Amino acid sequence: MSLLSRNNVNQARTPPAPPRSTGATRGEENRSRMMGIYDRVQRRLLAELSPSIRTDNVDEVRRALERIFNDVLAEEDVPLTRAERNELFEWVVAGILGFGPLEPLLKDESITEILVNGPDRVYVERSGKLESTSVRFRDNEELARIIDRVVSPLGRRVDESSPMVDARLPDGSRVNIIIPPLSLVGPCMSIRKFTRAAYSMEDFIRLDSCTDDMARFMKAAVQARLNIVISGGTSTGKTTLLNIMSSYLGNDERIITIEDAAELQLQQQHVVRLEARPPNVEGKGQVTIRQLVINALRMRPDRIVVGEVRGGEALDMLQAMNTGHDGSLTTAHSNTPRDTLHRIETMVLMAGMDLPLRAIREQISSAFDLVVHLDRLPDGARKVTQISEVQGMEGDVIVMQDIFRFIQTSIRDGRVQGYFTGTGIRPKFMDKIEAYGINLSPAIFAPKTRR
Repeated sequence: MSLLSRNNVNQARTPPAPPRSTGATRGEENRSRMMGIYDRVQRRLLAELSPSIRTDNVDEVRRALERIFNDVLAEEDVPLTRAERNELFEWVVAGILGFGPLEPLLKDESITEILVNGPDRVYVERSGKLESTSVRFRDNEELARIIDRVVSPLGRRVDESSPMVDARLPDGSRVNIIIPPLSLVGPCMSIRKFTRAAYSMEDFIRLDSCTDDMARFMKAAVQARLNIVISGGTSTGKTTLLNIMSSYLGNDERIITIEDAAELQLQQQHVVRLEARPPNVEGKGQVTIRQLVINALRMRPDRIVVGEVRGGEALDMLQAMNTGHDGSLTTAHSNTPRDTLHRIETMVLMAGMDLPLRAIREQISSAFDLVVHLDRLPDGARKVTQISEVQGMEGDVIVMQDIFRFIQTSIRDGRVQGYFTGTGIRPKFMDKIEAYGINLSPAIFAPKTRR
């Protein structure tokens, strides 16, 4: 698409809010001066930039913008410091190619989430804690243009008839958007940033999210083809841990991933990635996670990795796990490992099949081997707080047993104090792990004393 297409020209005519200088005393006069420079660069851009330049050729557009920018400053003898000059140029580029005022936040690697609550309230998450920012949009219209820039390349739309949408940025970051009339504070956008460097289990251990013993146990469970569900609340690190655990899958296996929005970063060679599709403008063409799970069973998978189960697809996953497709991995929202199984039970009922509860629980107990649960603690730290074995049925109850757990002892100087420990119980599936030639010392399951 040409940069001078009607859509881009219209979007470009109203620039984003000028960058906020660290010296607040410069005031409106400085802002007006910066805005005037932006307008002059914009007019020259529309007049001189070649229609053959494409917006996806970022380097070419940046070079053209930089030339026009420098010409304007030279011809009109605009006095700017080097810092102001660089800041203004990045502002021009962000307004044309990027996401306006959000660009600095997207580039800041210490930020994990960006939360836009209308044009004048923008929050970020750093180290698990929310904090307010000085970033502002000029008005609802500017924020709406940025939202349109997010969803348009994906063939999505956001308007009064379709006021909610899930999308992703070019770097893979997950985006949720909701606009009026459902939102009463203006357009809202939640961005969960995609980490460019994939986390490893060593990173998890270094961040004290688990111990080396727990890491070795989880690796053995994946390699021994146990069916594992990773559970936890919102933003606890479920997808991150799923990525880490999926790195233990073999290169000689055919892996099929199924997601709402593609986030997994599998490094194996034989990976087929499937992504659900929302309905189109006419409300047709939707492809659900459940349909993809059913289709995946016909694709000769060695492993099925489902980004998250949240509906009737849980029934089809259970069927797959109980009919030879072992070694599956998935995630689910829940508060505890036992709540995870209760949620899966409820999701199976959402499939619309009139099954007795005992039959569903028998399917769950025979399908899943392990629940790995994560929590985000009060200080913002994410930890694997429980690893629980699904042992089977006793009467109408699914029997579970913790293998590892995190025990919180206190909070000191705002930081949670505690320690990881085994429970001293050897899992029933250890024979299966050993059958794959994996030997784990019984000492890793031994209870630890308080640190």
